[in-house]
Amino acid sequence: MADDSTSFSAGTIGSYAAIGDSFTEGVGDPGPGGAFIGWADRLAVLLDDRVPEHTFRYANLAVRGKLLDQIVADQVPRAKQLAPDLVSFCAGGNDIIRPGSDPDDVAERFEKAVADLTSAVGTVMVTTGFDTRGIPVLRHLRGKVATYSAHVRAIADRYGCPVLDLWSLRSVQDRRAWDSDRLHLSPEGHTRVALRAGQVLGLEIPADPDQPWPPMAPRRRLDARRDNIDWAREHLVPWIGRRLRGESSGDHVEAKRPDLLPL
Repeated sequence: MADDSTSFSAGTIGSYAAIGDSFTEGVGDPGPGGAFIGWADRLAVLLDDRVPEHTFRYANLAVRGKLLDQIVADQVPRAKQLAPDLVSFCAGGNDIIRPGSDPDDVAERFEKAVADLTSAVGTVMVTTGFDTRGIPVLRHLRGKVATYSAHVRAIADRYGCPVLDLWSLRSVQDRRAWDSDRLHLSPEGHTRVALRAGQVLGLEIPADPDQPWPPMAPRRRLDARRDNIDWAREHLVPWIGRRLRGESSGDHVEAKRPDLLPL
């Protein structure tokens, strides 16, 4: 049965490969040299701390903007070839937000990939979608995201996968968990997800991922509405347009870390 509690233990994890889209690549969490850090890199650090120095190996294969079938075609075979102890698999979100998409169909294709992965690697951790109720426009897709997330949980049950449940992570409902584009997590948001992922894997984590945020001064309703309009014009409309055309963000086309390398 899928286990997203602290009782799951995958044993010693000496290698980890992350596959997915912009969420796993780490967009919104800038690092040195124009690269991104992100929750997967932060989880890799937590895992590295549990094994002898210079023995842990990690690859982040995620590429922003990719649809499920592209991830399955490009990243899943590479992850199988690397055969790590742990693979995190988050995909389908870019498919779900496309008009006319069917979450049942996306889930069916996702399950085939999970079956393929679990036959070749140690543990596959799957990821639900975020609750979009607080995001203008995207809140109307909440039902589709919830349906797909329910499928992901059922698939995890069938294949014994731990579940990184983003829907239930209350701390990422706060605006401060998100970048200015409101489509990608902020550094603190990525940190919260990494801590939750470690918790799911049964690791001792340094902080509670759902610890409350400091109080924030209330905003005037008019200011909030104007801010939403400006955000939609600057970020949401171009983002949806790229997804409708099947495009990535345009400035990153290669996997970030194509080999299992020492962290």
